[in-house]
Amino acid sequence: METAYLAITAIFALMVGFSGFGKIRRDPHQVRVVHETVGVPLEYFPYLAACELAGALGLVVGIWWFPLGVAAGVGLVLYFVGAIVSHLRVGDFKGVGPATFMLVVAGGALAMRLLTHQASIRG
Repeated sequence: METAYLAITAIFALMVGFSGFGKIRRDPHQVRVVHETVGVPLEYFPYLAACELAGALGLVVGIWWFPLGVAAGVGLVLYFVGAIVSHLRVGDFKGVGPATFMLVVAGGALAMRLLTHQASIRG
């Protein structure tokens, strides 16, 4: 289970980091979806990027420091719940799929962090 946790965490941290850097660069696709479709003002992009990058870093550091891994996992779950709600609010059902996928992976990474920690305690 440790190997699965490490793989999911590393891949998800890369995905979230890539998304965060895309918001910093104002990637045209992200601008189109997040700004034009969902209606998030462009001046909020640095804050969204900071949340994603902090989450990605927290997941990685959380491999060694359990509380930070849990906090990052919870934060990213909440972030993607907010993304889903934002897409639904404007009727962008096409955008719900990718946000739901990211929510499921965030939940999986969080669950794996909790399970691997519990297994290490038991011995």
